[in-house]
Order: sequence, then structure tokens, then C-alpha cells
Amino acid sequence: MIRKARLNDVKEIQRLIKQYSTRGEILPRSLVELYDHLRDFFVYIKNRKVVGICALHVCWEDLGEIRSLAVQEDMRKMGIGIALVKACLKEAKALGIKRVFALTYRPDFFERLAFNVVDKSILPHKIWTDCLKCVKFPDCDEVAMLKEL
Repeated sequence: MIRKARLNDVKEIQRLIKQYSTRGEILPRSLVELYDHLRDFFVYIKNRKVVGICALHVCWEDLGEIRSLAVQEDMRKMGIGIALVKACLKEAKALGIKRVFALTYRPDFFERLAFNVVDKSILPHKIWTDCLKCVKFPDCDEVAMLKEL
């Protein structure tokens, strides 16, 4: 089941983020950041446990970002990530967002959802504020992907 995140999901969201951020696959998020951006998150619940997360962050008047996509290791390859991104895209359309991007190490995943590789320079500088916290900044090796809605 996919639903919007709730306050009691925050520690489980952080657990999943830590699983991938310690390997450098996604950015770490503090509890403060997670509470501040709780409304961005969707969670995938199985057996009353958060097993997948994904956030839609509004960046600009017509631009959103898919971020913090993570699925519990033993639940991968079951369509959970795709379902979570689709939930974010549906919300983006409802909000009137015209373009959604993701910075990823898995462009093949986003290509299946009709995202296209783009040059990072087309994205507004505002999106790079999170990148300042990354150990790889300014030598980012993520691929920028964009989908027109």
C-alpha cells in the first residue's frame, strides 16, 4: 500500500535512507530535514512496515524533483520503486508541475518511466543547495534525468 508519510514514519524513513546513504547512493537526511519535508514523502507499507520511500520536492513554479527513493534490500525488484515514483508523478500533475527531474546512479530505472537524460546545466542553481552537503560535490557523477508531464 502506498500512502503519504506520517509523523510516526520518520524514523523508518531515516532507516531506509541510512541504508543507502552510507554507500553514497543517496544523500543522508537528518531527522530535522525529514520532519521539515515530511509532506514530500510517500511510503510503501507491507505487513505494517515501511519498506519503500520516495519524495516529490517542489523546486520551482514548474519543476519538481524525485528524491530519496529507497526500497528495503529484500523487497527490491518487486515494482515498489516504480509504484512510488508513479505516486510522486501523479501528485506532481495534480500540483500543476510541468517537469520532474531526478539525479540518479540508475538512469535505466528512470528511463523505464519515460525520463530522459539531460545536461545538469539546464537545471536551476536552486536545486544545488542539497548538493553542497554531498561528499562528491562539486564532482557529481550522478545522471540528471527529466520527464515532461
